[in-house]
Amino acid sequence: MSSNRLKFIDLFAGLGGFHVAMSRLGHDCVFAAEIDTDLQDLYFENFGMRPASDIRFSWKDVPEHDILCAGFPCQPFSKAGSQTGFSCPDSGDLFEYILKIVDRRNPRFLLLENVPNILRHAQGETWQRIRDSLRVRGYAVKAKEISPHQIGVPQIRTRAIIVACRPSLNGFEWPEFASTTSNLHISSVLDDTPNQLDVLPENYVTYLNVWQEFLDLIGSQTKMPSFPIWAMEFGADYPYDTQNPTTYSQQYLAKFHGAFGAPMTGISKGQQVALLPPYARDESPAFPRWKVRFISQNREFYSEHRQKLQQWLPKVRAFPPSFQKFEWNWQEGRRTLWDKVIQFRASGIRVKNPATAPSLVALTTSQVPVIPWQKRYMSVRECARLQSLGDLKHFPTSKTRAFKALGNAVNADVIELVAKCLLERSIDDPAITPEDQPDALATG
Repeated sequence: MSSNRLKFIDLFAGLGGFHVAMSRLGHDCVFAAEIDTDLQDLYFENFGMRPASDIRFSWKDVPEHDILCAGFPCQPFSKAGSQTGFSCPDSGDLFEYILKIVDRRNPRFLLLENVPNILRHAQGETWQRIRDSLRVRGYAVKAKEISPHQIGVPQIRTRAIIVACRPSLNGFEWPEFASTTSNLHISSVLDDTPNQLDVLPENYVTYLNVWQEFLDLIGSQTKMPSFPIWAMEFGADYPYDTQNPTTYSQQYLAKFHGAFGAPMTGISKGQQVALLPPYARDESPAFPRWKVRFISQNREFYSEHRQKLQQWLPKVRAFPPSFQKFEWNWQEGRRTLWDKVIQFRASGIRVKNPATAPSLVALTTSQVPVIPWQKRYMSVRECARLQSLGDLKHFPTSKTRAFKALGNAVNADVIELVAKCLLERSIDDPAITPEDQPDALATG
């Protein structure tokens, strides 16, 4: 790379993942923007500069710069969000302010990050609008889906990385990435003696012990289901496949059994509905196909293993409904919970390969990955390493806010690697060629 120090700006800065990455490459931040006042204070503590607030009001203050970096808000484009896209009243217009800055300052390079669904949102129209709005301004544009596990960080968290250069991307090549997690393990980011250890509560250890008993009863010769286990369906036979069970009469429902085989005879309609699993009580006229399929698969599974599970079933019945669900996400793994990575989620207890952590999203503390062999949650500092931000000195003092900020952060190692490739490219050829067509859906 050239020895010249370039100037970059850090928009929607959050914890400063772009700042960390670009500073490692020897470049200078000349402006940052972050609407959250607590994160503004934190940015100042970590980097010695205070971000401007809402970019809607501060975009005219952006100075001359060479590289525009932005992890613009993803909620309008996320599968988990509203998917209202550019029409989102809260943040759908923020990309337009990136364009205002581009028009005003004409930076040579753009480096953007968002959820991968932005490349497919609205049948591809959103991505086309982003790409075309940059091309008409003289930029060549490419995009790629990249996850930290592809560069040796034990976290699977795919993100869309968008690069743009004026006038051409000739000579730019994406970094080469690993295709497997065979050399990864989450222990690489763990402390031997983490500070402020969050021990797994005893009742949560009990949940794991009971589900371990389930694994032992099923036996290693039986293939684990690929569908989530819904123990509430074990013994249930209420109608579900043509219409919502709540739409049937009291007299008709009296013929059936609710969750865990509870009889529905001799009680009121309201009591019958209360005996249904929580996911079977909504007001829709019929269940979606995926729910019908899961119910059917669970009932068939229980039918095959009833004799083994009858004595076990009362134990799981005492659990909160969320933890009566169980997802085994590593078919090749040994039938033990204690060497995996676990999350206690509203959708159930999720068990994953310890090679990588679950994707860090804007986590609630209840979804922080659990290290079962140490019977504890991951610490803030350990989760920060999953975002390649473990060397930051300061994080939010509230763990809830810290995990949320990490879930919204960009991975600094991913950004650094892509930025290095972008800035080292040959910039002598001004022609924009067919090579600059986006390879947006490549996962490399």
